[in-house]
Amino acid sequence: MSPRVILVGAPGSGKSTVGRLLADRLGVAFRDTDADVEATAGITIAELFVEKGEPYFRDLEADAVRTAVASHDGVLALGGGAIIRDETRQVLGGQRVAYLEVNLAEAAGRAGLSTARPLLLGNVRGQLGQLLNQRKPLYEQVATITVSTVGRTPEEVADLIVKELPA
Repeated sequence: MSPRVILVGAPGSGKSTVGRLLADRLGVAFRDTDADVEATAGITIAELFVEKGEPYFRDLEADAVRTAVASHDGVLALGGGAIIRDETRQVLGGQRVAYLEVNLAEAAGRAGLSTARPLLLGNVRGQLGQLLNQRKPLYEQVATITVSTVGRTPEEVADLIVKELPA
């Protein structure tokens, strides 16, 4: 068993929104590894960062991705930073992975000043720009499909991904 498609991309790229639409179009379940991490930890990701630190969160995240890829056959959305771990990129090998590409202006507008995104606290635009630059090559490395979300509605993005998937 493996996911029909796995969504990756920066915070604000629309992974959760597009993922739910995509799952509906494909008639499969949607799963988000960020929600899995929160369920396992019993606290929010923001609280995890404060109480346990980013390395602990990344360990839980890597476990959540590994488990979901092995057990979920629907649409799977990964947290924006999941791909920074080599082991996670290896787990994604051979999977259908859609990279939701977004530019800084749109990502900042979508991610906003959310306290649920602990790596973006403070200078949101500056932090997000740095994350986009660091992670873009990693997203591209794991992607089998790349869809720009810039200037597109979530529905349009979901439709483009459906067209790229094997029947």
